[in-house]
Amino acid sequence: MISLLDYGAGNVRSVRNAVLKLGYEPREIRKPDEIAAAEFILFPGVGSFGSAMQRLHQMGYFEPLRDYLRAGRPFMGICIGLQALFEGSDESPGVAGLGIIPGQVRRFDTPGLSVPHMGWNGIRSRHPSPLSEVAGDAKLYFVHSYRAVAEPANAEWVLAETDYGAPFVSAVGRGQVLAVQFHPEKSGPVGLRLLERCLRQPTLVAGTLVAGGGVGATDREAEGVGVAVGPGTREPVSTPTRLAKRIIACLDVRTNDAGDLVVTKGDQYDVREGGEVRNLGKPVELARRYYEEGADEITFLNITAFRDFPLADQPMLEVLRRTSEQVFVPLTIGGGIRAFTDGEGRHYSALEVAAEYFASGADKISIGSDAVTTVEQVLTQNGRTGDSAIEQIAHRYGSQAVVISIDPRRVYVPTPEAGKPHQVVPTLIPGPLGERWCWFQCTVKGGREGRDLDAVTLAKVCEQLGAGEILLNSIDRDGTGAGFDLELIQAVRAAVTIPVIASSGAGRVEHFSEVFTVTNVEAALAAGIFHRHEVPIAAVKTHLHQSGIEVRP
Repeated sequence: MISLLDYGAGNVRSVRNAVLKLGYEPREIRKPDEIAAAEFILFPGVGSFGSAMQRLHQMGYFEPLRDYLRAGRPFMGICIGLQALFEGSDESPGVAGLGIIPGQVRRFDTPGLSVPHMGWNGIRSRHPSPLSEVAGDAKLYFVHSYRAVAEPANAEWVLAETDYGAPFVSAVGRGQVLAVQFHPEKSGPVGLRLLERCLRQPTLVAGTLVAGGGVGATDREAEGVGVAVGPGTREPVSTPTRLAKRIIACLDVRTNDAGDLVVTKGDQYDVREGGEVRNLGKPVELARRYYEEGADEITFLNITAFRDFPLADQPMLEVLRRTSEQVFVPLTIGGGIRAFTDGEGRHYSALEVAAEYFASGADKISIGSDAVTTVEQVLTQNGRTGDSAIEQIAHRYGSQAVVISIDPRRVYVPTPEAGKPHQVVPTLIPGPLGERWCWFQCTVKGGREGRDLDAVTLAKVCEQLGAGEILLNSIDRDGTGAGFDLELIQAVRAAVTIPVIASSGAGRVEHFSEVFTVTNVEAALAAGIFHRHEVPIAAVKTHLHQSGIEVRP
């Protein structure tokens, strides 16, 4: 029996769906005394270290879980589920971890690195284990700002490391206790195979495999899942690992005139064609197709009328639920994630809205127009607001869960002084009057309304508020197929230290290698060319690989 420890933070649905996909029926732990009675505990963790520890204490789980772990009973932790095993974290000074493993979890601090470490990377095994058998040199999905480091006091625990600036601990194990920093439930078919193997986890003794142990350890070998333990076990991988560039498929979802949810695509944000909403397919079916074709992430942008009352948006929530049952890569949802008051006068915080989307299968929340309003308030008040959607969600779920979607357009000016106080950049694309300078104006309401705020300033302030990623669109390039706006992307990329996703304008495979080479962004997103089969995802990845750019196969 697998017991799922849900402490109320983030997308646990994905882990539950992955376990169900593998043929197990997980039982949720609902009371502290169920921890001691568990046969195998699966502890999926997302969010901030302090918030996770606080919730464990509030729910009465902390002491029983620590006793369970000290007894060396079967356990698998994921992400925060690994970090919680250490003594503490720089993310939450003064907050004690479970203290099972010696050491402190530290923030990534190598100069020039984007933080969070977000995307597909490999693991380098230090000892043979279920990880080295199944994962080998495959890519697995990571998303975290803090990491554990191997040191003499915890050396006997370290099963694998990953390189990002410097090596960090990506897997630990001893006895029947195993934990990983990556998300197997979001790592595609390889992640599912690895999760299956770990649920049947052979006992680990000082990093060495011995026979027996685990859940259902004998009857699945005939099904060809995993790799057998014993003579011939794969030797640990010693090659340095590399973070892959991500290719993201975006689905703009809205209701058409018949009231059905469809995937559409605009040309400079106009989604109508011949007087009707452009219909490019059903969202769940398209998402599954892109997963099977190798997309590294799926993003849903909800542009339906429901965005005014997002918790009433049951169709979109159902899309998330159904997609998370079939798609095992990260899912992002955007549209209407903000505080609101419904028609009956009941107020909902942004945190309550986000929680519903996380519970329905989202891994990340994208915030657009509300981010513009928030930054305007911050600049007026000369400081944090403390109660913005960005701050609330980042505090509870971690910065990696908050994506800022920026929709800018070019504003040309004759001189840099004419564009002040905005961030003005030189441009090789002249304006209508031959101008050689421009700034990038933020817009709201689907690009229909411009604001006196530039994209560079918006990105910088949102990072300070706790956002973990920027989705950088371009109204000027949307639907043109002319390539990404490299000048816009370079300006924002240089201003922030969090990952940036380039969006809008891709028309051929060369545009992807160009944006990665010129701007060094972490990811590139496209929609229409994928929907219309003009440029397959596989063709993009083949081209990038042939160009010497690291990608997930």
